Amino acid sequence: MENILSGAIIGFMVEVLIQGLLYGLMSMGVMMSYKVLDFADLSVDGTFPLGGAVSAILITMGVNPWLALLGSLIAGLVAGFMTGFFHVKLGIAGLLSGILVMTGLYSVNLWVTGGLPNVPIYKEANLFSTEWLVDLNLPGWLISNYKLIVMILLVLVVKLVIDWLLRTKVGYLMKVTGDNESLVTSLGHSVGAVKILGLSISNGIVALSGGVAVSVSRYYDITSGTGMVVLGLSSVILGTMLLSKLRIKQTTMVIAGSIMYRFIVALALWQGMEPRNMKLMTVIIFVAAILLNRFVSGKQEVI
Repeated sequence: MENILSGAIIGFMVEVLIQGLLYGLMSMGVMMSYKVLDFADLSVDGTFPLGGAVSAILITMGVNPWLALLGSLIAGLVAGFMTGFFHVKLGIAGLLSGILVMTGLYSVNLWVTGGLPNVPIYKEANLFSTEWLVDLNLPGWLISNYKLIVMILLVLVVKLVIDWLLRTKVGYLMKVTGDNESLVTSLGHSVGAVKILGLSISNGIVALSGGVAVSVSRYYDITSGTGMVVLGLSSVILGTMLLSKLRIKQTTMVIAGSIMYRFIVALALWQGMEPRNMKLMTVIIFVAAILLNRFVSGKQEVI
């Protein structure tokens, strides 16, 4: 009986960790717009399912799942470019630009899937398929933990790329744009171009996570992006608030915040909370994170 209970707890923790890493990937994209550029980008709710739609359709067409994931990344880059274009070139407010792109992407996502609101990929190979590992006669522990291993490596690669980017001249300009736009202009650079580039990268990462989510669940649904921006912001705020005293990268804080967020939700579900209340739970966690952040930092506003 104890072995069964221990196995259930371990399985629960592994699943929470996988989900936390998945949404940690998405949250790093949110961090790029919210924390680095100081841009409240609501198009995230559209680019997450966009990445999922692209990956799902390409996988059902027989495309290698990793190439499909690259397609998700490219689609997200284009969507982020449009958000930046609306804001910079057309002079539309940032918040409204994100809303417009998010709204338009609902139709685009249906167009990508051929009008289907959901696409199952149960029978197709995905990022976490282990048949080739079995054929190579690799150890059982590697096969059973393959999904977790891939998620850790994938999140680590994206984290290291973001950390590297933020240390470059381009990353410096992005951070300065979020802090003081006039300084960027005085340095002879275009604030608009930096914003467009930053938003493209941000939404590219979000769409990438949407593509990964399809392989995790083996199912795409057009409503999968609902509340993603709130989830991402909750993870960013939780991580940066609770771990701000530690000398670690901001990306690490965001990933840890996402894992903490998923643990809170999973624990609530395990204790009997109905799944239909999950979105309400997301709002409660987000508001609690804001209030805690305000209490700790002494700031009256965090957005």
